[in-house]
This record gives sequence, C-alpha cells and structure tokens, in this order.
Amino acid sequence: MTRPQTAPDTVLHYIHDPLCGWCYGAAPLVAAARRVLPVQAHGGGMMAGRNRRRVDAQLRDYVMPHDQRIAQMTGQVFGENYFNGLLTDTDAVFDSAPPIAAVLAVQALKDEEAGLDMLAAIQRAHYQQGRRISEVATLTELAQALGVDATAFAQTLQRMQEEELADHIEASRELLNYVGGRGFPTFVLQRGDTLEVLDTGRWLGQPEQWAQYLRDEAGDQPPATESAAAQCDLQSGRCD
Repeated sequence: MTRPQTAPDTVLHYIHDPLCGWCYGAAPLVAAARRVLPVQAHGGGMMAGRNRRRVDAQLRDYVMPHDQRIAQMTGQVFGENYFNGLLTDTDAVFDSAPPIAAVLAVQALKDEEAGLDMLAAIQRAHYQQGRRISEVATLTELAQALGVDATAFAQTLQRMQEEELADHIEASRELLNYVGGRGFPTFVLQRGDTLEVLDTGRWLGQPEQWAQYLRDEAGDQPPATESAAAQCDLQSGRCD
C-alpha cells in the first residue's frame, strides 16, 4: 500500500471506529496527543455495511459489561441515557459509516483539527448522551455546534458517503494491516518514512503521562516497555 502522506515529519495516525468502546476509552489520549503533535484520524468501519447492527437484547448484554470495564479502566463516563436509553432502543441502528462520513465532511469543510473535534463530539453524543449517531439529524446538529453550516454539511456528507467513504475505510484497513495492527484503536507514530505501532494499554486513564511518552518518542527516545493493548477487533467487532 501507499504510505500515508504527511506534511510534518512526525505525525500520529489514529486508526479508530466511532462505535468502538475502547476508542472512546482512549479519547483522552487523543486529546492529549493533539497537544503534542499532529494527529490524523482513519475510520475503519467496524460496524459498517454487513456489520451494522440493530440494537437488541443480545447486543445490549454483550456491550454493557465491556463498557463498564472500559469505564473502570479509563475513567470515561458512560451516561445513563446510553446504558438505559440507547441500549434499550430497538429502533436504533449501530452503523459506523455515517459518523465516519461526518468526520470526513467536517474535515473537508474546515480542517483536520475540526474533524477530530467532530469525532470527539460524536463519541460523547453516543456514549454519554445516548444519541443515535448514525442518523443525519444528529450528525448535522453536532456539526452545527462546531460552527459548520447545516446546508454545506448535508451536501458534503452526501458527497462523502457516495464518493469517498468506501475508499477511506478501505485505506484505513490497509494501513491497519500494513502496520500489523489488530484492531481499534491503533496508534501509529510516523517519523519520516518510519511507522511504529505504539502501545496504549499502559496509558489508559493517564493522558498526561501518555503526552510525555509521545514527546519522548517523537524525540527518538528509547521506547517504553509494551503491555497488552485493549482493542475492538476489526473482523468480529468484539471489544475485549
């Protein structure tokens, strides 16, 4: 595959999915990383296409204990409207494609930083507020809160879904495979032509220590000892 293109010599690639609980758990790490170096988001489409799921008792029974574990390990808040609202809403559909397209749309209309802001807003809307982030109305409201014109967003969102989304998801999965990543989230530090997968397991719930680690890594310091990363599997969507 073609290596990801970067403007600066050092950039952190963030391979994620909006419906990955561990990606939400790692959101403070993303925020901390953005203060240290450029971050590029790559949406992997874990629950897109044939993997999209309507909420039912089976999904709820699987998701809840994992999300509770994520909350305990990371300190991230999973709201009452999520646990006892969205996860009981059998009309809701979990589909990664629309929120990924929404991130791309905001990025196209503003910049990469705004795209990351949109991703963070989508995660909060889903996991804290229990909103349907696969619906255009919700995504439009979130984009407007970031100062994006609703009409321009709707037009760009449609274009992204029709013209760019499939290629973006494919490229994200190719990058994941290229670096030997196993699931979401995967963080890849690029320094020039060198790509290195960074472990996040030891830094969950410790964003300031993670930021210092990135400063050391970007400065070519010796890497820290790795630990088992907590991730959502690309193929099965399991978040163990």
